[in-house]
Amino acid sequence: MFIHWFNNLSNRSLVITILICISLIYVSYTFNSCLITSLGRTFNRNPLKQFFISTSLWPQTSEEANANATTAAFNNSTTNFTSSYNITKNSVQQQQLLRDEIHKKLSPSHIASNGSVSSSSSSSLPHILDGSPKYRLLRQQGSRPSRHLPDTLIIGVKKSGTRALLEFIRLHPDVRAAGCEVHFFDRHYQKGLHWYRHHMPYTIEGQITMEKTPSYFVTKEVPQRVHHMNANTKLLVVVRDPVTRAISDYTQAASKKTDMKRFEDLAFVNGSYAVVDTNWGPVKIGVYARYLEKWLHYFPLSQLLFISGERLIMDPAYEIGRVQDFLGLKRVVTEKHFYFNATKGFPCLFKSEARSTPHCLGKTKGRNHPHIETAAIERLRDFYRPFNNKFYEMTGINFAWP
Repeated sequence: MFIHWFNNLSNRSLVITILICISLIYVSYTFNSCLITSLGRTFNRNPLKQFFISTSLWPQTSEEANANATTAAFNNSTTNFTSSYNITKNSVQQQQLLRDEIHKKLSPSHIASNGSVSSSSSSSLPHILDGSPKYRLLRQQGSRPSRHLPDTLIIGVKKSGTRALLEFIRLHPDVRAAGCEVHFFDRHYQKGLHWYRHHMPYTIEGQITMEKTPSYFVTKEVPQRVHHMNANTKLLVVVRDPVTRAISDYTQAASKKTDMKRFEDLAFVNGSYAVVDTNWGPVKIGVYARYLEKWLHYFPLSQLLFISGERLIMDPAYEIGRVQDFLGLKRVVTEKHFYFNATKGFPCLFKSEARSTPHCLGKTKGRNHPHIETAAIERLRDFYRPFNNKFYEMTGINFAWP
């Protein structure tokens, strides 16, 4: 029937019919193309596409893959920068740990004598300073390690607990101290401040440089010399009962000299307990008020902190807390860092700057004292009593020594 109808059509009608069919096909194709494009755009903005991509169900062109990689890298970089910034701004503990890491990894050979990283060795430092974003961030902030003159001095008193104080306060990540007694102000002053600075540890911004030499307290030239270096220097003084201190001083000397005379023979004149030998070093040092007067000529009392040697042994966390407050430090070192060794009768450390395992300060700490006659001890207490009372008045602290 269709063929019969087609044969009956005139040529004109045939042409019209063909054109109508072509038009219908074109309109249908255009409509479908627009519909597909619109659906594609809607799907691109839909989170489902990311799901399909992440599960490898959506094919990606090379351009899309490159664009996605670039976007991910930018997002990761932004996240890393934000994280580093937040660590620097808000996390004091992270900064303190970072400072410790720098000091563990840096050696003096990496750093020039003026405190900066030398050009000759800078090529060997990428694994230290450029190994992670943390070190790059510190370097961008100008936090390269360098040597500085001390901000704080432990000036005395000998055999009162100065070594214990130094080791305890060095647990704080913001305190760096010279390991040995430098004796600059009493023995090596003529060598100059450049020599002194060279003996200080490397520090970064925000850390305190500290040095301990107990003989500074009793050397008459030292107060003026320290004031000349820095009038704002903070001074730490550990004191203990002068009688006990004198016996401890004698015990240390006797351990190095086997033929040393008895304590009683050295502390008194002519073998009688009537006259105390004030020229003998262990006795002379215990007259604290005499030496403090010289220091107060150059420094206000507010720049000196007096630490009880007895309490430093019995309650180290308390005294170290006072020291941290005095130095303007956060109280990081607490009772959790200490344990008491009943055998030595001395506090020991669960960890320290040099060692991460529990240990005591050394064999010389907590050394047993020789027997001293009671009459000699009582005579020395009578001798020191007026000087002790004057010292209490000068410091505003009653140490309650016998």
